[in-house]
This record gives sequence, structure tokens and C-alpha cells, in this order.
Amino acid sequence: MVDTTHSRHDDDNWDPPPPYEATSSRQWVDQSTAAFAHLPCPTAAAPELLSTNDGRVDVRVGSRLSRNLEYILSDQPPNSTVVNQHTSTSYPTPNVNFDLNLNIVIQVVGSRGDVQPFVALGAELRKHGHRVRLATHAMFEELVLGAGLEFFSIGGDPVELMSYMVRHPGLIPSMKSLRAGDIQRKRASITEILNGCWRSCVEPDERLGTPFVADAIIANPPSFAHVHCAQALGVPVHLMFTMPWTSTREFPHPLANMKYNGDNPSVGNLISYHFVEWLTWQGLGDLINAFRKDILDLDCIPATEGPNLLETLEVPFTYCWSSALVPKPQDWGAHIDVCGFFFREPVDYQPPPDLEEFLQSGPPPIYIGFGSIVLESMEETLSILLEAIRRTGIRAIIAKGWCHMQGEESPNIHYVGDCPHEWLFQRVAAVVHHGGAGTTACGLRNGKPTVVIPFFGDQPFWGSMVKATGAGPEPIPYKALNVDNLADAIEFCLEPVVAAVARRIADRINQENGVRAAVNSFHAHLPRQDMECDLIPGEPAVWKFKKGRRVVKMSKMAAFMLRDQGRLQEKHLKRYQTKPLSIEVRRWEPVTAVSSATLSTFAGMADAGAGIFIDPYKEYRRLQTTPETNGESSSAESNIRQASGNVQTTDTDPKDSSSGRQIALASALSLAKFLGRSSRGAFVEIPLAATEGMRAIPRLYGDDTRVNAPVQDWRSGMAVGWSGFTHGVYEGFTDIFVHTYRGKKKRGALGVAGGLSKGLVSLAVKTGSATIGLVAYPNQGIYRSLRSTMRKGSAQQIDEARWAEVWVLDTDRAARVDVSALCSRYDDLLSTRDSALHIRRH
Repeated sequence: MVDTTHSRHDDDNWDPPPPYEATSSRQWVDQSTAAFAHLPCPTAAAPELLSTNDGRVDVRVGSRLSRNLEYILSDQPPNSTVVNQHTSTSYPTPNVNFDLNLNIVIQVVGSRGDVQPFVALGAELRKHGHRVRLATHAMFEELVLGAGLEFFSIGGDPVELMSYMVRHPGLIPSMKSLRAGDIQRKRASITEILNGCWRSCVEPDERLGTPFVADAIIANPPSFAHVHCAQALGVPVHLMFTMPWTSTREFPHPLANMKYNGDNPSVGNLISYHFVEWLTWQGLGDLINAFRKDILDLDCIPATEGPNLLETLEVPFTYCWSSALVPKPQDWGAHIDVCGFFFREPVDYQPPPDLEEFLQSGPPPIYIGFGSIVLESMEETLSILLEAIRRTGIRAIIAKGWCHMQGEESPNIHYVGDCPHEWLFQRVAAVVHHGGAGTTACGLRNGKPTVVIPFFGDQPFWGSMVKATGAGPEPIPYKALNVDNLADAIEFCLEPVVAAVARRIADRINQENGVRAAVNSFHAHLPRQDMECDLIPGEPAVWKFKKGRRVVKMSKMAAFMLRDQGRLQEKHLKRYQTKPLSIEVRRWEPVTAVSSATLSTFAGMADAGAGIFIDPYKEYRRLQTTPETNGESSSAESNIRQASGNVQTTDTDPKDSSSGRQIALASALSLAKFLGRSSRGAFVEIPLAATEGMRAIPRLYGDDTRVNAPVQDWRSGMAVGWSGFTHGVYEGFTDIFVHTYRGKKKRGALGVAGGLSKGLVSLAVKTGSATIGLVAYPNQGIYRSLRSTMRKGSAQQIDEARWAEVWVLDTDRAARVDVSALCSRYDDLLSTRDSALHIRRH
């Protein structure tokens, strides 16, 4: 087996690359001032956010805020000294015992360069017996099916997306973009993609009609639906990406051009990730919450939790780049791996005769191509390329790409269409491209000096990494491209020393197997024991049967056979969640917690209260402009059905469609929302905020607090409330003695006073939290039980899809199952008192 743990540090002559720095000029965007006008003066307390012309955002942090941040984070070392099982190597030890065959959906949003690495990943997963569905844009269907994977279209047009990013690369939209309606179209596209990602988890194969329900989700971060779909299904989710997305002190976010005025640049690097996540959530948070509420039947995520949700939940992350370029930062935890570039298997490619003839007619040419980029001014760019080629006297192959770049043929220039980079890059002297992660990886893997002309996104990051290793010149931002700097860059790449550096990098990259390492990472982070069926080893559990305190996990086949034998009925089975996710609001102390919950409650009540009067008027106006026909359901009636969990529509009587009734229904619905919002705030959110706020106070002086089990229904709410009460009261009274003793031991008489003060505070907040929690947690459980009872849209969809899978079971495998032994095992599990037999309480 190839040793892929070899890193740049193994070579004493290998110098680490310098810190990532900005590669393009900055440009003010006038409307950014209005967009962030509510922030204080940037030089005093808040960051200044500006757009760049390459898709990044300028973050300028003033000296005062820098000092405050460094004081707050002073207790955290610049680089974590904690060595975990993944720090010394790039990826975890292979899980050779993972033998469960899962339904895996891979959700990818982006260009061909984003999709192609996951095609390679899917092919490797299939070798392990998994059923793999790749959900992406429709234009990549042939690419996916050609690799033997299942395809599912999630909507969205990547060509339009690339065109938009070239015209408006910044995270902060311009007024021109707003006037042109680009933002509205982009938001509509994202809504379509979110819904498509959910459908890819539960709907049958679009071509064959084969039922499918995801047992695990792999996704790239821009698909956005990943963790929310995983929460609705209760399955593991694993993110994989080609650019840094997890906060670190070692380098800033690739989409943030940091200007940090403090003494510790690592703090600036760290907060750059939070700024980018915050900006992203500001633009998409409402769409994601609407998706959660209307499609997944989940609670909305508050703005305080949304931006850093992935890090809060510690979602496993695999980065598909080589540690020869960017080693794993020391402050990334055990749930994050760096595995190497993803390369697909060599393709069987037969070049057209004209291409073969051009390659053999002279010295190796250079490659020039911009892949999926849709150029704004193709003619002007082509003229620059042709003049630079003429000036340097080289031969060149120009890829047409998505913008169909085409000029007149000449003895030194040849234009190609869709040609595999794996094949072509072996036959060129250097490569000039946009800096996509996949193209960059392929060029370096083949030892080719590289010129990066970045447009937006992570392309400047990869351009800087190429420059840092010496395999290419300083990246040339597309808007700064001209004949002179392009000709200079090409001549730089043709230097023998640069070619030698590129070959040395290629040697290191070719010692890695990124796809295989990523599959090992995926398997290592799965909760295998929780995923396995208790009755048929080697099969994933999807149902559970509960009898008293005993729970038996069973696969689709086990459930089908037991039902067929009359040992159980469908109504007795509940959907089993192999990886339940609970998203809770983190509280820091009771004052802000209660204030925030109260304001949120009043805002919801005000909105619903206004609807009591506004919605009937809107319904009246709708009736005036919409012809009334028999058999139509009014919007108010439809909303009430959805609120009550009945999503089916039925024909109505003509008299039931009267205008007065529909107007009254609209008002009644808003009144119900008002009563529901006020009740939820008074009995659930405000008491829960007070409870969690008081529980958080001991953390302020370094004390540990117990982590409660997630509240999913009224039973778990009762259990958490009672457990919190008993432990809270006990700890509250004993902490007086514990903290006093610790204080005396550390600081003598002076420590006694401090310890006694901590003990008294602990007594007040822990017993107070325990007392209020005795009501708050059961109320939260009752609310969630009622919600799940009234809103069964997504749950019912999952259950129906699971049972549909039963009818396409592997008949050969089913024939090998000993039914009598299965039933006997089932009886034993229900009667045994040994809790070690994979019996869990849920």
C-alpha cells in the first residue's frame, strides 16, 4: 500500500510556503456602507467590510477591536499543542472492518472542476459495496453516469452561476447587480438547489425508478442543504471540499482579504472565517430557514447559531488537497482530515488526428484554458493570449472551455474542445489556467509549471500556493491581465529551475492516494456500531422496535421478514436515526438570553398580530383579482391544512368558497399564529433561555457544566428536566464546599473568600436553573412532540420511501438469511436483560 503520509516536512530542503497574501487590487463598493451602516465606526469597534474584484471581501480590523479580540482569545495558544490521533498524519487509520453497504448521496454544487473529484470519490465508494448517488446539476449527467454512478438532478445552472461570478464576484452585491435582478435569480436558484438536495435523499432514481433513501450524506459546503437534510433524516453527514472552510489561526479564509491591525496576526486569520460565514448567512439564512420550516419540518436556526453551525456540531470534514501544498493546520481537530487531491482513474481517450498531429509537429506546447469560466469579453482576452504567444515564440494549445473561445488556426496554435487534462497535461511544457483546484492539482501532479489567472473564489488562494512552492510565478488577476505580464509569466515557467521544482512536487503528490484516503476518512467517522442491524450483521439499521425499555435496531430486510412472519406490524416500527442531530441555541448568561428570547417572542407576536388585520385584506384583494372556481382551495384554507399537518387538498363545496369564509379563515390563521407564538415564548423559549443562561454562568469562571441529552419529545424532556433538577440542586449545595476547599488549597485565606463567592454564585444559578428547568425542558419536549404530530410531511415521506425500498431487496441475499434464526434472535433480544447486546434506549 502506498504511504500517503509523506509530507513536505520530510525533506530538510523543503521550505514551507509563506503566508497566504492578497493577489489583487481592492475596489470600494459604494453600497457596502449602506449595507453595514448599523455597525459602529470600523476603526473603533467593528470591522470594515469591502468587496474586492476577485470574489473576496476586504476585512479591515481596527486597532481597538484587534486589542479586544486578542485579550478575549489570549488564553488560547496560537497553535494548539494538543496532539490528537489525526494531528501527526493527514488522515485517519483505515477502517478495515467497515463492511456495511450504505445508500450514500453525494451533493455537489459548482462547475465541472467541483463535480469531477466527487465522481472519482463515488467510484471508490462503489468498490466498497456502497450504492452511490451523485446529486448535482443536470449538465453533468453524462459525466456521472459514465462513471457507473447513479445521477440525480438538483437543478441550478452552473453556466449561469459562473457567468454571474465573473460579472459580480464579490460577496457584497453591487447596485448594478441588484438593478439587473441578478440577486433575485441567484436566490431563486439556491432555493431550487436546496429543494433538489432534499429530493436527492428520499426520491427514487430518476431514470430507473428504483427507491432510494440516504443512509449517509457527503457534500461540498456550497450545496448548503447537507446538515439540514442530515438532521431531518437522522443520518451522518460528511463534508469534503477543495478549499479551506474551517477556521484556523494559520492562514485567513481564501475569500477574505484580511487587513488586521493587531499584534497577533493569527487572531485576524481566525476571525476572517467568522466574517465570511456571517456574510454568507446574512444572504442565505432566510432561504435556509424557509427550507427547514416548509420542506423539512424543522425549527428555524437563530442568526447566532447559523454562521458557525458546522463547527459547533463538529461535522466531519475532509479536505481534498495535498499536504505537499497545504499541510493540516495544528489547530484543526480530530474530525478534520487532509487526504490529498482526488484523481479519477485514467480515461480511455483517443485524441483526434489534428491534435495528435499538432503535438508531434514540434516541441511540447503550453496549455492555456479557463475551464468552466464564462468570460465577459472573450475577444479581448483571446487577443491578449495570441499576442503573448507570438511575443514569446512558443507553441500553444488553447482550450475552448464554456465560453467557446475560438480564433484562427496557425502553425503554432491549436484549439481543442473537451479533452481530458489527465491525458493532455502529460504532453505539454506548462499550463496557464484560472486556478481551479482540480486543474491546479492535475497540472502539479504531472509536474508542469503553472501560471494562475484567478477570477474569483478560491482561485487566488491556489495561485498563491503555486507561487509559494516555486512552481509558478505570481498569479495574475484576470482584470489585470495584459500581454506584458502574461508573456513574463510564460517565460518564467519555461525556466529549467521552475520545471525541476514542479517535478519535485509531482513526486510528492504521486505518493498520495487522495480518493482512497478520503474513503478511509469517511468510514472512520461513521458511527458503525450504531448503524448496524442487531439481527442481520453487516446490514445498516433503518427501523427500531421498542418494547418497554428495550430497543431492537433492524435493517430493511429484517423488518420485512419479521413482518412477513407476522412477528410485528408496520405501525409498531419507528424510523431509526443512526446519527441524531440537535441544534440548540447557545447561551452565555441569563440577562442577554432572556432579553433575546423575549424580543424574539414579541417580534413574532407583532408579526402574527398584524396579520390578523393585514391577511384578510390580502385575501380580499386576491379574491378580487383571481376568478373563483369550484374545486379550488383558498390560500388560507391551504395554510390551515398545512399547519394542522394535513397537506392533502380536497375539493370544496361552492358555498365553502365564499369570500367571507376565506377572509375569516385568513384572519383565524393569523390569530392562531399569534396565540401559538405567544404561548411558545411564554412557556418554552423564555423559561428555557433563563435556564440555559444560568447554566452557562459557571463557565465564565472556569467551572464545568453538564451537557444535557437532546430533547426530542415529551419523554426526553421529562427525563432531562428531572436529571437537571437533581444534579443542579446537588451541585449547587456541594459547590460551596468544593470551591472553598479549592480556593484555600491554591491561595490560602484569600482563596477561601474567592472560593466561597464562587460557591454562593453556583448555589444561586445552579439551583435556579434546575428549578426553572424542571418546567422548561418538559415544556420544550411537549412542544416538539406536538410539532412532530402536527407536521408529518417530511417524516411521512421518509417512512414511505423506506418501505418502498423493501420491494427491491436483494433476493439472492434474502434467500441466504435463516428466517428461523432471525426470529429466534429477535425473541432473545426482547427477552434478555443484558444491555450489552446492542440494545439502546432512545
